[in-house]
Amino acid sequence: MSADVLAKFRRKYLWWTPIDGRPFSEDRIIAQAMSLATYDDILLLEQTVGWPRLVEVMRRAEPGWIDDRSWDFWRGRLHFRTGAAVPADPPRRVFHDATP
Repeated sequence: MSADVLAKFRRKYLWWTPIDGRPFSEDRIIAQAMSLATYDDILLLEQTVGWPRLVEVMRRAEPGWIDDRSWDFWRGRLHFRTGAAVPADPPRRVFHDATP
């Protein structure tokens, strides 16, 4: 992915400081853009990242990275373009209680 495009998406779609102080990963920036991008940015994302990389990002996404509506949009779009299988639902946070 072009460093300029990545930096543009970072500035536009990740406006907060990371909790641990380290820079956001490329996967995180792409996933955030997938979740919030305008249609023009979606087309730019597809051109610069490529279909296989977008599938990878979805498969490695962490809970909260891509909202349900965007997940459905990208799942259908990527399956149509690549035939790739992407899970039906985005990853969810799981909380476990310690019970005796």
